[in-house]
Amino acid sequence: MTKSIIFIIILLAMAGGMLWYRNTGQFPLPQGEPMPLNEQAESGKFPEESVAEAPQKNEGAPAANRPIFVTNDTKHSIPLNEILSGGPGKDGIPSIDNPKFVSTAEADGFLKNDDVGLSIAYNGETKFYPYQILVWHEIVNDSFNGKPALVTYCPLCATGIAFDPVVNSARYEFGVSGKLWQSNLLMYNRTSNPDTESLWSQVLGEAVLGPLTGTKLHIIPSDTVQYGEWKRQHPQTSVLSRDTGAARSYGADPYGDYYTSESVSFGASFNDTRLHPKAFVLGIEVNGQYKAYHKDVLPTGVTADAFAGRQITIVKGEIGEVRMFISPAKEPLPYIGGFWFSWLAVHPTTELFK
Repeated sequence: MTKSIIFIIILLAMAGGMLWYRNTGQFPLPQGEPMPLNEQAESGKFPEESVAEAPQKNEGAPAANRPIFVTNDTKHSIPLNEILSGGPGKDGIPSIDNPKFVSTAEADGFLKNDDVGLSIAYNGETKFYPYQILVWHEIVNDSFNGKPALVTYCPLCATGIAFDPVVNSARYEFGVSGKLWQSNLLMYNRTSNPDTESLWSQVLGEAVLGPLTGTKLHIIPSDTVQYGEWKRQHPQTSVLSRDTGAARSYGADPYGDYYTSESVSFGASFNDTRLHPKAFVLGIEVNGQYKAYHKDVLPTGVTADAFAGRQITIVKGEIGEVRMFISPAKEPLPYIGGFWFSWLAVHPTTELFK
């Protein structure tokens, strides 16, 4: 059986699970006619104090610029009919909440040098999160020398992104909602009362449904690199262990050749001739404008670019790690790495450096 056939079977199984998922009542979507938040407030149908708090600006994080709507007293910034089930229900894909780590000597027993994962150097620690593990969990609630970190991966979009999960001094733990938007992972922040939970778009790093709609997370710099290259640069790095408490076929990828095919799914569409839909790009936002950089064509070393009236400096290291800055002050510029179709789906007016 080819990998393509296996992937089709998985998609059919997920589709078959949609009806079951809808009947569970988890994250029920509000019904009714959406109304812009300011109009809802003026009509007296939505509490003024809720309007004053939305969107909640996370201290130091960039401001959200998506308009907010209200449907049946629920705030959201994406069309409700674009939120789809991915098959498994809430926490059906289990996050790793108490991650364990091993040395490279032990990791060499289950990782090859060309295995890919998310690498992070943060707050005095270096860690490597193999995608062969993240593909089964998608979220790791972790910390670096006591500083919280949210490590995320959406296999459908190849978006490996790390966030600071602290929002206005409150630390949130995140889980996999089972919902998707434009084929991308929708996370949720766990609370003592499920009615106060919000859905967050991973590719936006932003709450898109629920009371926290419009709140953005800080991005923690990370890179998608090969294990052997990262280990060579950081021989003392910690590596996420397969000891997760969940029975998973680590090392076997259920998505097969999806990563190189032209197929997209779960609400996303693609009609663009500039790049292959699964080309890996690095997307940025500057002054409300968007641009993507095809990672494969960025040369090793320093690249200068001009965008949105600013001078952008891109530094690509020898193992493919990338850092971006707004010059001349060298202000760090966070980016989102992932498939071209995924970035384009949520930023249709994006420019492209290729």
